[in-house]
Amino acid sequence: MIGGWLAIGALALAAFALAVLLLKLPREGMTLFGAVLVFGLAGYAWQGSPGQASAPKGEAEAASGQGEAMVEGRAALFSRTLPAPDYLVTSDAFARRGKFADAANLLQRGLAENPRDVESWLALGLALVGHADGFVTPAAVQAFGRAKAIDPGHPGAEYFLGFAYLQSGEIVAARNVWQGLLANSPPEAPWREGLAAEVARLNDMIARAPMLQGQ
Repeated sequence: MIGGWLAIGALALAAFALAVLLLKLPREGMTLFGAVLVFGLAGYAWQGSPGQASAPKGEAEAASGQGEAMVEGRAALFSRTLPAPDYLVTSDAFARRGKFADAANLLQRGLAENPRDVESWLALGLALVGHADGFVTPAAVQAFGRAKAIDPGHPGAEYFLGFAYLQSGEIVAARNVWQGLLANSPPEAPWREGLAAEVARLNDMIARAPMLQGQ
């Protein structure tokens, strides 16, 4: 199931954000930790079978697990000084239960009145990808783009968009998104070195696989 990749990506981001924002990981450790996460994820994307569960699991249970990872991964990248809007809290509750369409509908209504909230746009992009079973739809790309336009310095939109492309098997698109993030990241960005290593890895994958070069 392609949607299973969304949980993997979100959990990787949550772990990275936890180390950076909450545990105050030093720069050297941050680089290594980030590189380990993205290398492991990319290697799994290339060689693994994320859609094959180790034990049978109902669709509702699987969707709930993906939703939980999505919410936690996104929320870990933000430090709000004020409570989250009510619509975001409620949409997260829907997403945690795998009800991505309900989450997206609520977010769209909330964003109509609160169009500058970066986290809400990011949540909408994730909900739309979840609703599409891990595929990156034009509406999801637009939502991630709105988040990026509002706060160009925040890496969340491009991180998640790149992971989503990787999850759906669009290796070249994932590389392009992360390469763009790398090009626009300041020299001191804590994710820069790990991301550069991951872009290099994806470039190597593409060079070794002729079928990817036509993507």
